Amino acid sequence: METMNIPKELFIKNRSKLNALLLPGASAVLFANDEMPRNGDQFFKYRQSSDFFYLTGINQEKSILVMNPSHPDEKHRLVLFIIRSTPEMETWNGHKLTREEATQISGIEQVQFLDEYEKILYEVIYRSNDVYLNLPENPKLTFEYETRDARLSKKIRQVFPLHTYHRLAPLLQRLRMRKEPEEIEQLRKSCAITRDAFIQTAKYMKPGIKEYEAEAEIIGEFIRQGAMGHAYEPIVASGNNACYLHYTDNHDVCRDGELVLMDIGSEFNNYAADLSRTIPVNGRFTKRQAEIYDALLEVFYFAREQMKPGVLMSEFHDKVCRRMEQAHIQIGLYTRKEAKEYRGHPPLWFKYYMHGTSHSIGLDVHDVFDKTVKFAPGMVFSCEPGIYIMDEGIGIRLENDILITENGNEDLMADIPIERRDIEKMMN
Repeated sequence: METMNIPKELFIKNRSKLNALLLPGASAVLFANDEMPRNGDQFFKYRQSSDFFYLTGINQEKSILVMNPSHPDEKHRLVLFIIRSTPEMETWNGHKLTREEATQISGIEQVQFLDEYEKILYEVIYRSNDVYLNLPENPKLTFEYETRDARLSKKIRQVFPLHTYHRLAPLLQRLRMRKEPEEIEQLRKSCAITRDAFIQTAKYMKPGIKEYEAEAEIIGEFIRQGAMGHAYEPIVASGNNACYLHYTDNHDVCRDGELVLMDIGSEFNNYAADLSRTIPVNGRFTKRQAEIYDALLEVFYFAREQMKPGVLMSEFHDKVCRRMEQAHIQIGLYTRKEAKEYRGHPPLWFKYYMHGTSHSIGLDVHDVFDKTVKFAPGMVFSCEPGIYIMDEGIGIRLENDILITENGNEDLMADIPIERRDIEKMMN
């Protein structure tokens, strides 16, 4: 699906911010994501590199961006390279961008076809001492294959061995952490689509349906409203399955008397939403389920209140964990005395709450973020405390997406039912 309704001014602004961080006279080269083969003549659904999209708005494979803001030849300061389409290619694969269309989307005037890339690259890098390349950098992920960025960056280093090379990833991380107004609008839309999918699925929920039937309701609403699909693998986890944090099999029966945890989010124009709700399969919480749910909801409200400018992620999580310990004591998971006297590691609360309270959200559902940087206006985070009690077959997680503002925060999912009585009313 091509980008819809994102003004090209956003990408112009993003490139301008990056230009301001580059060394004088430097060049930067970025590559679109690979197409990932599925079988002999098929590929998985294409997803653009978030960094590449951030700077261009282009969703098309094989594209390349070359930047050198101070090049003496104005035509070589910013060049986008795209596929040169042919009638045969379009017969099999559909329309590919024209140069005029690529300019309209990206705001880049100099759009060339890929067969011009090497010649122009020489002209650009010849004028530079410093070159920025964008290799994948994620402390939680080790790539077991060589990405297109890695392959083509290696080739550049071989052809130009005497240049000084720099990392683009830290610069793009710094920029992407704070969202522009145009980006926040995409996130709002993604949250609204996710809201409608949750409400539709909650009303559909009843004893005896399969988890994957609920998942079908979710993706149906996503597609109906123009989303690109799921921002991540959806979780529809009933009963004990909700105690497995990344359960995505979604194949069990939703049984009478159980809870079902749904962790879902649409992807709209490549921007992600991330919602978690836990609802009773039969539309009514039991007394014990209600006790745990209400205790967690109090923690959620406490956590959301702490999300404001000047707060460090680690300090925020520590506060929430201390408040979570009170909730555990309140619902009888252990006593105050046991918590005080416990000397083991990790602490007692970790058995029932073993994940972080928040992560950055944007072009990726776990968006790039430096945890040593304090919350600031324009940043968007999840707020997602949870309680998981395997012995009781109960796992509850509540999650909304929170925009940090000048004076505090705005809950982008405030219109999605979260109060226990509102959930029951909606389902019945």
